[in-house]
Amino acid sequence: METLDKFDLAILHELQSDGRLTNAELASRVGLSAAPCWRRVRALEEAGYITGYRAELNRAKIGLGVLAFVRLDAERNSGDVLRHMEAAIRKIPEIVSCHYISGSGTFELQVVCPDLTEFSRFAREVLINLPNVKDLHTSFSLGEVKAGGALPLGHLAQRH
Repeated sequence: METLDKFDLAILHELQSDGRLTNAELASRVGLSAAPCWRRVRALEEAGYITGYRAELNRAKIGLGVLAFVRLDAERNSGDVLRHMEAAIRKIPEIVSCHYISGSGTFELQVVCPDLTEFSRFAREVLINLPNVKDLHTSFSLGEVKAGGALPLGHLAQRH
């Protein structure tokens, strides 16, 4: 699957809005019958456009009241050392997102913890002890304006 047509884009849009749609509901919303819709969803999954399905949880309701953004500076930025750091980061459940960044720092992490006391312990005992860490810089979310939103697909629709 190299290009997406209007039905593929409609499927992606609808599943981003509600990943629990039945195939019949999805087919109805995008203007296809059930069998072709099902085949298209499977093709989108196999081609890597759809990478999974999951529930979005309210982190405050499950006791994760702190969201921290941690810029991690690596001591060395060589391939093997960074791969070792990446492997260690992937194993830590409190790190919910990690990105290579440009500018100052090597990685930008999003970390969730129950409270500031637990985050402080986590930073001192876990983050600073990751391999190759030179320094950490932390900012805290004071309120969420937008999160977990659907990816914009308008630029793809303009191509068709």
